[in-house]
Amino acid sequence: MNTILNLQEVSKIYQSGDRALTVLDKISFTVEAGSTMSIVGPSGSGKTTLLGLCAGLDRSTSGLVELHETRLDGLSEDQLASVRNKYVGFIFQNFQLMPTLTALENVMVPLELRGEKNIRPRALDLLDKVGLADRGHHYPTQLSGGEQQRVSLARAFSNKPQILFADEPTGNLDAETSEKVVKLLFDLNKEAGTTLVVVTHDLELAAKTQRIIKIKGGKIISDTDTK
Repeated sequence: MNTILNLQEVSKIYQSGDRALTVLDKISFTVEAGSTMSIVGPSGSGKTTLLGLCAGLDRSTSGLVELHETRLDGLSEDQLASVRNKYVGFIFQNFQLMPTLTALENVMVPLELRGEKNIRPRALDLLDKVGLADRGHHYPTQLSGGEQQRVSLARAFSNKPQILFADEPTGNLDAETSEKVVKLLFDLNKEAGTTLVVVTHDLELAAKTQRIIKIKGGKIISDTDTK
C-alpha cells in the first residue's frame, strides 16, 4: 500500500518567556492510504496539536511531515493551503460552518475554492447522503447540532479528499446523535476510499478504526492494530 502520511521525529515546542513547553516529543509513524486510524489520549496530551501538524494547519518545531509525498515544513502558507485544498478534508468538534451561508452553500465552499464547475448537483447529492436533502436552504443556526455536524460531513467529502482529519467529531453531540454521525462518517469514508484519521476521547469510536495510537505527555505510548 502507498503511504499517504509520514511523520519522522516530529516535535512541537512552544516558548513561553524563557520557558520551553514541549507539547509533542519526537513523534514518528506512517499512515497507509485508505486506512482508518484514531489518536487517543488524555486532555493536554497533544492530540489536537498532532492533528494540526499532520494536516498542515500548524508547523512542527523539528522533524519531517510528509503529506501525499509532499514535505510540509518548507512550504509557504499559500502552498500549504493549496495542499490542504487538494488532498484534505476536515471535521471539527464545533462544526465550523459559515453562519452566513446556507447548508448547501457550506457544502459547496471547498469545490468553489478549487474552481470547479457545476458543483451544485454534487453538493445536493452529498446533503442527500447525510439525510438533509430538504434542509439545504437552512442556515446553521436553524439546524440542530447533529444536523450541523452532518452538513460538515458532507462538506468534508465534497472535494473528494485523499485524507480526512476528524477532531473530536462527536464531542458536542449526545449519544444517540453521535452514533448516527459515526455511522455516516464510516459509511461515506468506505464509499469514497478515503484515509481517515480521528482524534477522539471516545474509545468506542476509536475501536471502529483499524489502528489506535495512544499518546501521553506528547509521546506515543502504544500503537495497536485493532482489525
